[in-house]
Amino acid sequence: MTVTIGRRELLAALGGAAAALPLAARAQAMPVIGILAVASPEANTIRLRAFREGLRLAGYVEGQNVNIEYRWAEAHTGRLPELAAHLVHDQVAVLVTAGGTASALAAKAATASIPIVFGTAGDPVDLGLVASLHRPGGNVTGVTSLNIEVEPKRLELLHELLPSVSTIALLVNPAVPALAERSSRIAQVAAQTLGLQLHVVYASNDRDFDAIFERLIQLHAGALVIAPDNLFTAHTKELAALTVRALPAVYEFRAFAAAGGLMSYGTSETEYYRLIGTYAGRILKGDKPADLPVQQSTKVELFLNLKTAKALGITVPLPLSGRADEVFE
Repeated sequence: MTVTIGRRELLAALGGAAAALPLAARAQAMPVIGILAVASPEANTIRLRAFREGLRLAGYVEGQNVNIEYRWAEAHTGRLPELAAHLVHDQVAVLVTAGGTASALAAKAATASIPIVFGTAGDPVDLGLVASLHRPGGNVTGVTSLNIEVEPKRLELLHELLPSVSTIALLVNPAVPALAERSSRIAQVAAQTLGLQLHVVYASNDRDFDAIFERLIQLHAGALVIAPDNLFTAHTKELAALTVRALPAVYEFRAFAAAGGLMSYGTSETEYYRLIGTYAGRILKGDKPADLPVQQSTKVELFLNLKTAKALGITVPLPLSGRADEVFE
């Protein structure tokens, strides 16, 4: 006997079959973004919120029409190549590096075909990430911050706050020479302009921190600038606690001042990662990384912790506190 199924019944049957598929199987129909991060989920809270907002502006919402697969290096940069390889093996649609230069280089080394969106404070051309800022070429594009360019401003802010201090230290991570060397060069020029003596000190992991602060005492440093690096971002709370006990310090992101550090000055994490999210969304829609110019996040923010200033015996001038985007008391 032949059974005839009408168009309406056929569509209903197909819909029922789709609904009966396991959730994981249906989720595979959605594109997947892979996020390669140097730090921990906690350290990336603000960044991920802004990234998802950028995705939303491009028309994508996690869990609705896009999935996100996360890989956290937990401040161990040596794990990045392995984690990047996992995301490439999983054939993600876009690979996003939420961890600056180290993760961007690991992602680029892992694939020449999967689109990559980076965020870095370094020069993407000098780093070999792209051929040019306007026409990246290849499978890589992204967003740069001003966090190295504003290094002189961090020195100026400390000098404004501590006019009697003549010796300042700069903390860099030698494991990422592209950032460390550029930060040191720019800071040395700024220090000379301000008439300050600048000592460069090095930490390549968190076990170096205690020794570094002992070294700062030996150098008679009156203040510390922490150069941009995801090792330091991953250990913001530890660095903030050490500086509160030892000497005034400035870092790039809000979390440092919020955790008790004296001052933060740098690129807005919210704007920075919103732009990265928007680019990831555009690539999901079909744009090619080769045709998307590298963007620069230009908004900078200042945060002050007045409680810490008081504990260190520092009087913050009203004009300086008035310029702050947020003050912690």
